[in-house]
Amino acid sequence: MQRNTGDTEAITVEYGFLDSKGDDVNQLKNNWKNYAEAVVRAIVEYLNLNYIPVPGGNYYTVQSGDSLWSISKKLGVSVNELKDANNLTGSLLSVGQVLKIPGTKIIDESVYTVKSGDSLYKIAQNYNTTVSELMSLNNLSSPNLSIGQVLKLPSKEITPENSYIVKSGDSLYKIASANNIAVSELMNLNNLSSTNLSIGQVLKLPQSGSTATPLYTVKSGDSLYKIAAANNTTVSELMRINNLNSTLLSIGQQLKLK
Repeated sequence: MQRNTGDTEAITVEYGFLDSKGDDVNQLKNNWKNYAEAVVRAIVEYLNLNYIPVPGGNYYTVQSGDSLWSISKKLGVSVNELKDANNLTGSLLSVGQVLKIPGTKIIDESVYTVKSGDSLYKIAQNYNTTVSELMSLNNLSSPNLSIGQVLKLPSKEITPENSYIVKSGDSLYKIASANNIAVSELMNLNNLSSTNLSIGQVLKLPQSGSTATPLYTVKSGDSLYKIAAANNTTVSELMRINNLNSTLLSIGQQLKLK
């Protein structure tokens, strides 16, 4: 119950309901960090204050002297990935600004705290779900909401654009061939020191619209001289860009042409 507190704005945070079979002590025990942080974030945003993320989370707070380029280097992501994740159209940043950190796998926020003006329809639209799914997940018998109420959200794994999830039987050579890039380019893009892969691993691919390195797959009867002549280049240039120590080729070998 809330008491009369004068001009102080009261906020009710509902974590569960006595008559709901889906709300139990384990729900709070297993998700208390998410619930607590969601409440803090919602209140700060409601008051139009700067939200300071917890260390080690999926957020970065802009510091004096930062730029998108320097932040991208710190976090090991590209400037475009940072801009896309934060819906930025320009490169201007302000000290204290909070940026989402794009990851190889992003999990939707597991809870949402209801703010003034919210409706189940609006929340469902924002989180790419449906009203019925939200009601079922939260055991709601009516669509009515109260400010401060905490809602569970469907947990959905998102694979970023221009990426590939490794499946059983995959190899770097197979993935590179399917995407018309060199194995070395794929390794450089993902900071890989070996060709070993694990199932479920997410690999970055060249961004759509970028110019991929032209490749040529060696066929029976090919030679470096023949390939160079057909592609208006030289044997020495082919050897240089492909780090070749000899002119010997093998069928199926991929060569960069530029």
